[in-house]
Amino acid sequence: MSTPDRFGEVRVTTHRDGDDLLSGGLGLRGLAGTPAAFARPAAPTPAELRRRAIQGSWKGIADLGPLGGFGTLYGRMPSVPGREFTAFATLPGVRVPHRVLVQVPDDFDRTKRCLVVTASSGSRGIYGAIALAGGWGLPRGCAVAYTDKGTGAGYFDTADGTGVALDGTRAKAGEAPLEFEPAGTAPHAGIAVKHAHSGDNPEADWGRHVLQAARFGLAMLDRAFPDAAPFTAGNTRIIATGLSNGGGAVLRAAGDDEDGMLAAVVALEPNIHVPGHGRAFYDYATEAALLLPCALAAPAFDGVPFARVATAAPPAWALRCASLKAHGKLTAVTPGAQASEALAMLRASGWQDDALAVGASSTSLDLWRAVTAAYASAYLRRPVGRMPCGFSYHAQYPGVGLADPASAIVRAAWWADGSGVPPGAGVLLAGGTDLSLDPTLPGNLCLRELWIGQGADARGLRQGVEATLARLPRAGLPILVVHGAQDGLIPVAFSSEPYVAWLRASGRLPVFWKVPYAQHFDAFLAFPDFGDRHVPLLPFGYAALDRAWAHLAEGRPLPEDAAVREARPRGPGALTAENLGLPLH
Repeated sequence: MSTPDRFGEVRVTTHRDGDDLLSGGLGLRGLAGTPAAFARPAAPTPAELRRRAIQGSWKGIADLGPLGGFGTLYGRMPSVPGREFTAFATLPGVRVPHRVLVQVPDDFDRTKRCLVVTASSGSRGIYGAIALAGGWGLPRGCAVAYTDKGTGAGYFDTADGTGVALDGTRAKAGEAPLEFEPAGTAPHAGIAVKHAHSGDNPEADWGRHVLQAARFGLAMLDRAFPDAAPFTAGNTRIIATGLSNGGGAVLRAAGDDEDGMLAAVVALEPNIHVPGHGRAFYDYATEAALLLPCALAAPAFDGVPFARVATAAPPAWALRCASLKAHGKLTAVTPGAQASEALAMLRASGWQDDALAVGASSTSLDLWRAVTAAYASAYLRRPVGRMPCGFSYHAQYPGVGLADPASAIVRAAWWADGSGVPPGAGVLLAGGTDLSLDPTLPGNLCLRELWIGQGADARGLRQGVEATLARLPRAGLPILVVHGAQDGLIPVAFSSEPYVAWLRASGRLPVFWKVPYAQHFDAFLAFPDFGDRHVPLLPFGYAALDRAWAHLAEGRPLPEDAAVREARPRGPGALTAENLGLPLH
């Protein structure tokens, strides 16, 4: 028998008359514009924070620009009035609560009861999957249940003892239940981030988070429509969907779904790892952080966007090659030969050239180091002030770079603007550096050693990663996996391809769309040259959800794998239906 769910007080809000569920009243043009303003920057209202969090989540996932095709080729942005139900939830056996949210549109279709359940992408907050799950589900009359899966920007500032209350505003510890309130922290230990510092290794429970959000969704539908209750998995179709880490979370939920709640699963670019197949994200990300900056100097990257963003003289790629040689990681003598050697090492470990080329964008943004520093802390269950490799998070005054304490204006915006993995939104990633010409190398070497080393911390980290392995879903569950062939952050060769092969070898029949010219970040397609070379992935996710719904509601057969092979780069103009090569309606 399942352990009962534990939910805190439920906050109910209505969103009509200039406000709505899908865009916070901003509409498509407003979502694509400048950040929604706060009337009082140091004390924004819950409504202002919510609107800006929704806007940031849309802009972080979708290409909403005039060339991107949203609202014309796929998706739409109607005003969707309705109610939101949100609470802090706790899983059995974990220490820290997480946030769940259900959006119930006024025009919820009671004749075809539909609940879309989703988990945030990356380490984003509760609205982190609205561009996928909300954008597809709300306009068609589905309710949408979200979980932040133990991540999010409910940052706790040890300098003043404040965190984030249920309504998104700042509150002192003890004054209200907080999204994250670490126990026993020393003053001025820095900024505590839920994903990195909860002590729970939340990734190990991402599947359980999704299933709990589905149960919360059913319970809130009972509350929203008591005359039509009860809402159950037997009378309400539950479709799980997510992208990136959220995609991995819904696939994990498919494996954890012992009660058969889920009717279908649609996962985009999932961060998924299965026993004996592919590679764990931490493994290939720490490898890329170390070697890719050097490899980018090789001729294979001539003309590649973001590959050689020179911020110093000599440029960063030459410095990294020299540093790796000095540490015995490379044997070649000349810079050109060192770059070729680093590239050969990446290829030998399974990296494909398309993924490496697009991975240059993550390298130029120092994303590999930022993400793996947080993940290492989570896997090792380290509290704030004791992150591995000397890392820590500290607040930054606007424009001056001084750490601790945060100004009231910076703190107030964290919940709406933070990504869940600093740096960003006025929080610095400190530590793991030295005063050399390649200052980030020590941290990257240390993070890599936690994967390949033999010490206690390395063994503990690998155990933490092992706890995140996926389980086999039940036979007959419709599963659709959509992944860009040129994904440079979660390469398809390390994640979706081995996962799908594992399912098929185990007698399952997943649908797998490997989309040519699609990469990981649709939001990056607004950059000139970069967008010219790719197609967005989100329209294929919407199309996969359409196919899953047609299968469930109308009995249509699931699509074939070959349905997306005609996609081709957008070019300098606006996205067209011919670029997608896929009938969307």
